Amino acid sequence: MITRFFSTSKPIHLVIVIFLTLAVFLVTRINNLQGSIGLVLILKQLGLYIVVLISIFALDFLVNKNHLTKRNSYKILLFSLFLIVMPITFQTDNILIANLFILLAIRRIISLRSSISVKKKLFDAAFWIGIASLFYFWAILFFILIIAALFFYSINNFKNWIIPFVGILTIVIIITSYSIIKNHEFTDLWSYFDTISFDFTKYNVLNLIIGITILLSLGLWALFFYIKNLKEKIKRYRPSHILIIVTLLISVVIVLIAPNKNGSEFIFMFAPLSVIIANYIESIKEQWFAELFIWILILTPISYLAL
Repeated sequence: MITRFFSTSKPIHLVIVIFLTLAVFLVTRINNLQGSIGLVLILKQLGLYIVVLISIFALDFLVNKNHLTKRNSYKILLFSLFLIVMPITFQTDNILIANLFILLAIRRIISLRSSISVKKKLFDAAFWIGIASLFYFWAILFFILIIAALFFYSINNFKNWIIPFVGILTIVIIITSYSIIKNHEFTDLWSYFDTISFDFTKYNVLNLIIGITILLSLGLWALFFYIKNLKEKIKRYRPSHILIIVTLLISVVIVLIAPNKNGSEFIFMFAPLSVIIANYIESIKEQWFAELFIWILILTPISYLAL
């Protein structure tokens, strides 16, 4: 049984996830390649897969380090299955990179719980979010997560509330300096701002409809129990779990306002949903029901082949 196999944390699980995502990544990228294949193109594809790989390791590290789930491999299995259920994410370079920087930011934000190196973590988190917004502008909304962390971790020092803004200002200074050196002029910061769209007609594609339905259905079901069981979490870890919910809500807002709705914007939901659904699977007493969750995610991309 899959859930029993991944109920522990072993190196073999990472190996399986790596090969699973690599196989789908290669198929997806090859089917959408344009032009001749050369060394530069191969190196670019390798670099993008390394981004996916680091994202998986970053998620595994932040979850284990902050005890967001038990010691198992459900979160990395779920994260990889979400990528496969929504393979459009493999095709969108900027969002893949932006999501990695957001994961690095979340790692620093959640680790504020320890009250160690608070100023450094706040600056790092804001800096990574700023970098992410250069690749996908609306990733800047994750700055709200820093403010939420300051509140839920009861970090009241006024200087600590200023530091995240310094992190963002640093990115602005770097961009401006680069523009002056390269173009001998101040960059137009407004050019980095993106539009908002509530046009969901682009989701009217069967593969996307199936993928989004599965993702939202399983996510909402698990989220209900995740919120219900919050009081049962160890008190010092409870704010971290609340921040996972805030992360999910921010990612939902990004999906709603995304100017180019092709399905890749759902990638920001994958990390928080992986944690939420992993917690739900851990709590299920009926093993067959937990198994059903995983098999739905496995069979969904397979069903695309019949469409």
